[in-house]
Amino acid sequence: MPHPRFLYVENDEMSREVMKALLTRGLGYRDVTIFENSVNFEKQLEGLTSRPDVIFVDIHMEPIDGFAMLGLIRQNPEFDAVPVIALTASVMYEEVRRLRDAGFDGVIAKPINYDTFPGALDRILSGEQVWNIK
Repeated sequence: MPHPRFLYVENDEMSREVMKALLTRGLGYRDVTIFENSVNFEKQLEGLTSRPDVIFVDIHMEPIDGFAMLGLIRQNPEFDAVPVIALTASVMYEEVRRLRDAGFDGVIAKPINYDTFPGALDRILSGEQVWNIK
C-alpha cells in the first residue's frame, strides 16, 4: 500500500500530537486525519473526503467511547471492512479480550512504543491483526 490513509480519534492533545508526529515525521505518511473528539462521530466519519485504510480509536472517550465508535464504523458499509485498532492504556488480559470479542482488529498500548509501532503498523497494513500490549 504506497500511500495509506489514517484516521485517529483521540481526545487527548498530547496523544494526538505524538501519533501525528510518529506517522508523518517518523514514518513519512502524508494522509493523517485526526478527530479531536467523538461528538457527532457519525457525521464526522461521513464527512471524510476519502476512506481511511486504518482507523485508530482511543477507547476511553466521551460522549461516544471506542466500543460504540466501532459499532458505528461497522454499521457503515463504506467503512465496515476498514481495520479498527484500539489504543488504550488499559491492557490487562480481560480488557484485551473484551476488545477482541467486540470486533476490533487489534490493540496498541498507550503510551505508544516507538520501537515496536512501525512493525505493528506494517503488519496492520498487510492485513494482520495486531495485539501489541507491550
